[in-house]
Formats: sequence, structure tokens, C-alpha cells
Amino acid sequence: MIAQAIVDGLLSGAVVALGAIGVTFSLSILRFANFSHGDLLGVGAYAALFLLAMVAGPGVAGGALAEPLGPFSFGWGLPLALAFAMIVAVAVSLLLDALVYRRLRRRGADPLTLVFASFGLALVLRNLVLLLFGPDPHNYSTEIQMAVRLPGGVLVMPDQILVFVITLAVLAGLWVFLQRTRYGIAMRSVAENPVLSGIAGIDIAAAVRMTWIVSSMLAALAGVFYGVTVQLRPEMGLNLLLPLFTAAILGGVGSVSGAVLGALLISLVENLAAIVIPSTYKPLVPFVLLLLVLYFRPAGLFAPKGGH
Repeated sequence: MIAQAIVDGLLSGAVVALGAIGVTFSLSILRFANFSHGDLLGVGAYAALFLLAMVAGPGVAGGALAEPLGPFSFGWGLPLALAFAMIVAVAVSLLLDALVYRRLRRRGADPLTLVFASFGLALVLRNLVLLLFGPDPHNYSTEIQMAVRLPGGVLVMPDQILVFVITLAVLAGLWVFLQRTRYGIAMRSVAENPVLSGIAGIDIAAAVRMTWIVSSMLAALAGVFYGVTVQLRPEMGLNLLLPLFTAAILGGVGSVSGAVLGALLISLVENLAAIVIPSTYKPLVPFVLLLLVLYFRPAGLFAPKGGH
């Protein structure tokens, strides 16, 4: 039972890590807590559902796209839907920045004003999803999968294994992007000191724009992967918001690797706690962890020291 909880925690933690990175970017580069980030996961997830409904309907082409690939529950339609979800998430985030956040920044709005604005935008995004797709839960596929038995009697679904592997690949690619590319280095520099970055000739606006793009792409990935391994619900972004922020703060604001480790730790504790407490109390675990971290180590367990 403990081994199963550990594996489940690692698998679910990988999905949370993708969303938590976007939160840590918002806190370190954009300099405010973006509470609409959770609902951006929902926007991406439901954008993928919309495309699947369009391309995987009745017909020869639709049937081919919906045909499951090997042991997985989905066909080639889901990769197409994932790409579409990332495009929609990027477009939505850039639109929100142009209409709201950028104008507030130009007026010299303090971070608290931006936080309140993000609350309002979160409500708008969540209710748009509710209006367009209704309150009922959805699944990308109704295909039945056979669980894979790992050593120790641990059971995992093929979808979970694939999502975990893809997540690791995405995280590795993100590390290369931040360490080796011009935009990635600019983002890290702005996170450290935006004033000196501007003096050094770094285009702050371009770095902020790239932050929105990368964060929203990761949010779409997290939302779709959550839909693949769990289920789609309009309130999924709200439910994931506390774990996302807890992971970012637990790992140390500004630390991408810390956000990943924080997400894995939170998911592990959640699944291990479910062994001894009723599952209805499971959502309290991130809240308790957040309080403990803020009290004993406000900088986070893996706070960066002069870099990311």
C-alpha cells in the first residue's frame, strides 16, 4: 500500500510540477501572485477537449484519430489537441496581459492590485469554461486500459507512465532553454534584478512576454495531462491552485528545480496521508504544508542562491 502511494504521488506530482513552474515564474519574474494561472490549466484542458470533439467525431478520419494507440486510452487526436491547447493558452495569456496586466504595470500598479486583478480574471475564465462546457465532468476517452503491474505489486495505468515520461522530457527541455538560450538567460536575469537587466540592455518587455508564453504552455500541458490521468471539471484549476502555489513556495520562489521537487513532495505527502486519514481531508495537506513552510522556512526548502 505504501509503495502504491509513493508511485501515485510521483506520477501526480509530475503533473503538478508543470503548473508550479508557471507560478514560480509569475512570482519571480512578473513579481505578483497570479491566481488565474490555475484556471489557465482548465482553459488548456478544455481547449483540447473541444478539438477532440471536432476531429475525432464520426467518419473515417475521425475514427482513425480516435483509435487508441497501443495500450493507451487515446489516439493521434490527443497530440493534435495538446498542440491546440498550448496555442489557445498562449493566446489567452497574452490577451489578458495586453488588456489588463500590462496596462496596470504601466500605471505603476502595486503587486496587490495585480493579485486582485488575477482573482477577477480567474473567475472570468472559470465561468467561461462552465458556460461553454457545462458543470458535468468530462473524459478525453472512454477506452478501458489494462493496468501495468510493477515490482512490488504496484499498479499503474499506461497513460500515467507516458505522461510521467513526457513530463520528464519537458522539464529537461525547459532546463536547457533557461540555461542555454538567449530568452532563457534573459528571464533568469530579470528574475534576479529587473533594473540591472534593463541597464545591461535586456529587453524587459520581451522577457515578460516569453514568461507568459512559457508559463501558459506548461499550464496547458499540465491541464491536459491532468485530464488524461484524472478527469476534466470546470473547477479543476481552482482545486489545483493551492498545490501549485504550495509547491512554488515550498521549493523557493524563483527556483524551477525547487518547484519540481516541491510538487513531488506535496503529492507524496498527500498520497501517504490518504493511507491514515479519510480521502475527503486530502486537500488539507497542501494547506498544512504551506503554513508549516511559511512559519519555519519562509524562503522555501530549496531557495536559489544567486541563480536558478
